[in-house]
Amino acid sequence: MTAVPASQPVLPSLDTAPLALVVDLVRSGRAATRRELTTLTGLSRKVVAQRVDQALDLGLLELGDLAPSEGGRQARMLRFRPAAGHVYAALVGVSEFTVAVLDLAGEIVESHHQDWNVDTGPEPTMKQIDGAFELLARRTGVTAPWAVGVGMPGPVEFATGRLVAPPIMPGWDGFSVRSWLRDHYDAPVWVDNDANLMAFGEWTRGVPADGRDLLFLKVGTGVGAGLIVRGRVLRGQQGAAGDIGHIHVTDDPEARCRCGRTGCLEAVASGWALLRRATQQASESPLLAQVLRERGEIKGGDLGEAVRAEDPFAVRLVDEASEVIAGVTANLLNFCNPGVLVVGGGVLRTGTRFLDQLSRTVLERCTDLVRRDLTIRPASLDHLEGVTGAGLLAAENLLAPAALSRWIDRGTPLGQAALLQRFSADLA
Repeated sequence: MTAVPASQPVLPSLDTAPLALVVDLVRSGRAATRRELTTLTGLSRKVVAQRVDQALDLGLLELGDLAPSEGGRQARMLRFRPAAGHVYAALVGVSEFTVAVLDLAGEIVESHHQDWNVDTGPEPTMKQIDGAFELLARRTGVTAPWAVGVGMPGPVEFATGRLVAPPIMPGWDGFSVRSWLRDHYDAPVWVDNDANLMAFGEWTRGVPADGRDLLFLKVGTGVGAGLIVRGRVLRGQQGAAGDIGHIHVTDDPEARCRCGRTGCLEAVASGWALLRRATQQASESPLLAQVLRERGEIKGGDLGEAVRAEDPFAVRLVDEASEVIAGVTANLLNFCNPGVLVVGGGVLRTGTRFLDQLSRTVLERCTDLVRRDLTIRPASLDHLEGVTGAGLLAAENLLAPAALSRWIDRGTPLGQAALLQRFSADLA
């Protein structure tokens, strides 16, 4: 940061609330001209002009094409400038994580994927993520993010960024991801459940993006769900909404879950449950038996390859899992009646069979009204929907009018830009 000499007088405070409102209206597409901003804000034309000029100086807005003529001098359209700043994002899974640098519109600039077991514990995991952020900083030159967004594979208390009794993350209960990152980065941090962010990423940037309520079904090492209602993530009172992997689906005492209970959906139909069965019964599949002999373990990619090769045993495993998950999903759809069901996670690497089977069962078990206009589709962001959602979570919260007012005034990169703009104006 460029320090202001101590001998300089205290600069006048920038009226950040109207500035933040102007930026928000343009960013959301509700206004594109100074005239529209004057109408929507109720501010005077002079104040709007001043705040637009400040937003242009800060790089948050830029001039676009000429606006339609309304007599007199033609004005230029205004548009949000996503490249004004960048955010860091991380999506942590049970056995892997992805980090990315994104612009303020959620466009990924650079990403990095790494295998990692989350049960290694909080401190080692956060150090690995920090190291991955440093790697991206060297690649992109983005060393001072404006904000950070993180998704975790367990219930998150959204107000504090703290993990709350995560059933498959030993040692993480009560750990604050937000506090750890705030100790390492001079930027605001937001943390949410991974399935919530996958849902948010697909709702915002997925194809097609039609704005309807969306249920995201994540089937990978674990099973989870995220629900978007009228553009908002449904998190629940304790952050446990969508934690469907621990719904009871069987009384079989052998179906022991990693959470300590028996009969959970994850114990029957998750990726780790299928790999456990594949390892125990590998003799039923020549393909998987060979993998087990050569490498000593069977991974998700091996099972996916066996399914794509139409190995009877592997196909049966996936079909049985899809049937159980489809039953739970149909109940969810009948309850919340979204317009779109998106299926994502590692299960998509098995090919289209899982989704095809699940779709047929879901449509058979949903009521006529629920399935009337229901769209069922795979995730469309090449397994980057979660880290995209994490970046969007950070950007959306940072740029909300109330938050933007605070961060412009703080010693963040955005606040430094505002300070330098005000200092330059004062010297002029």
